[in-house]
Amino acid sequence: MKSRRFLTALPVFNEVNHVLDVLEKVDQYSQDMLVVDDGSSDGTSELLDELVLSDSPLARKLTVVRHPQNQGYGAALITAFNYAIQERYDGLVTIDCDGQHQPQLIPELVDALNLDSPEPWDIVSGSRYLKQFDGDSIPPIDRRRINIFITEQFNQQFGMQLTDTFCGFKAYRTEALKQLDIIETGYAMPLQVWVQAALKRLRITEFAIPLVYLDEDRSFGGSLDDSNKRLAYYQEVIDRELARLSQSPDFDFNRAFMPCGSRPSDEEN
Repeated sequence: MKSRRFLTALPVFNEVNHVLDVLEKVDQYSQDMLVVDDGSSDGTSELLDELVLSDSPLARKLTVVRHPQNQGYGAALITAFNYAIQERYDGLVTIDCDGQHQPQLIPELVDALNLDSPEPWDIVSGSRYLKQFDGDSIPPIDRRRINIFITEQFNQQFGMQLTDTFCGFKAYRTEALKQLDIIETGYAMPLQVWVQAALKRLRITEFAIPLVYLDEDRSFGGSLDDSNKRLAYYQEVIDRELARLSQSPDFDFNRAFMPCGSRPSDEEN
């Protein structure tokens, strides 16, 4: 069996209170780690500099890529995608750095890709709503409402079977990442991924994870803190991506709206 190389990537923006603790936990379950520092200004960058220079066992597994200015959550993930492809990793795990994901689940998420199978999954997406866990948080009403609306839209429009379109805890097959052309730099970037994944017939499954909200008042920044404006932005990105892809000579309208074959994990059926 071929030895597989996996990268765990963390998009980071102003996470000075969480980044070290999260990295120490991620280190226990990861081969290599990439932090994409998206122009932090709260001391996160300096903390990462000290960590890299420490020559600790953790530091030797860590690469930090820094955006000189804040470009957005999506831009940080695009950088991670490109790094995983360029460095020829077999798979990429993305995990947020706010302490709301569970690093101990990284090996299970990686295993769920089934890379040694004749039919591996292209995306294994964490879902906070696939299964209920003891101690689950109660999500903020506006975030849950938007998640339900957008998720149902994807399921109806593309024949998907998703339960959570916004979870950042995912595992990707790097060969599948090569098929994506992601340009959305903001919080709606995962929606562009879902549109392209559906239209390209990528194999998608979900993986149940606990629902954790440590800061229910966490800001999206600027006008996006208004839930109606946030929903309008998400819808704009979906519509724009469909319009953009429809201009491609390879776009097949009938194929675009056929069921894409996503389904929950076997263990959760």
